[in-house]
Amino acid sequence: MYEYLTGLVTVVAPQYIVVDVNGVGYKLLVANPYRYQEDRTKKVQVYVYQAVREDNISLFGFTDQNEKNLFMQLINVSGIGPKSALAILANPDHQGLVDAITNNNVSYLTKFPGIGKKTASQIVLDLRDKLTNESSSSLFATTQLTVDATVNRELKDALEALAALGYKERDIKKVQKALMKEEQMATDEYLRQALRLLN
Repeated sequence: MYEYLTGLVTVVAPQYIVVDVNGVGYKLLVANPYRYQEDRTKKVQVYVYQAVREDNISLFGFTDQNEKNLFMQLINVSGIGPKSALAILANPDHQGLVDAITNNNVSYLTKFPGIGKKTASQIVLDLRDKLTNESSSSLFATTQLTVDATVNRELKDALEALAALGYKERDIKKVQKALMKEEQMATDEYLRQALRLLN
């Protein structure tokens, strides 16, 4: 299972992007492909969900962990598949979506393509209690992590990934001290080591 991919955006198409990771191109279905247009030839980190069916394996991409979390909530709703969830997320106002669900605003939800009143009501029924005001705030909260200037780029990226996953800054700082004593690693290796230390 992939958590995220880090590589160069080489293709931006109407429904997907291609991220080149060490010479391998990964086709990722994303909500708004053209927001990656400015990132062409730049290294980006895209969070990933792998959908496996009998006749198809697809990768869905997200700009951050928050967007992926919301996607995961949506696909757990009866009648909402990965592509429908992605279409809903194409609206950049994700907080507005959460507010509509928690406030039982069915008419707002029916504005999304393929979402009728019955499905909109099901979304509210399934997710309203999960997306409480507290959880929705944390869903879109951004942890402001201050990283020591002496930290190398790979470790910095790993620490920021921990912040995106919801770990508290004091815990991340403890991990940072331990990892700075290690020999330099790739970002994913730092992240794996950090998760071992935290769990």
